[in-house]
Amino acid sequence: MPQIKVRGINENDICKISEKMVDELVEAVKCPRDYFEIECIKSVAIRDGKIADVYPFVEVAWFDRGQEVQDIVAKIITNNIRENLNIESMDLAFTVFEKEKYYENGEHF
Repeated sequence: MPQIKVRGINENDICKISEKMVDELVEAVKCPRDYFEIECIKSVAIRDGKIADVYPFVEVAWFDRGQEVQDIVAKIITNNIRENLNIESMDLAFTVFEKEKYYENGEHF
């Protein structure tokens, strides 16, 4: 169920690292592979009235799994992107879903 939303990185580049990265995430999070979804979001950055490069940003939206697992997931994603795609700097943030506010087919968890 972890949703990994990526901006500012080419989707073909994400495809190149996705299999290995998800392998590592499955081990860290202890959930089935098909729970993970990677979404590449096209966006446009505007600075000083001009179109600019989008700064690499990853958001992980999920149910809380504790600080230790969160730190491991952040390192897995960051290392895969920085080391394999030659991206020097990027940001990553977590959005935590609350079970009573998350619905699947009209029913909350």
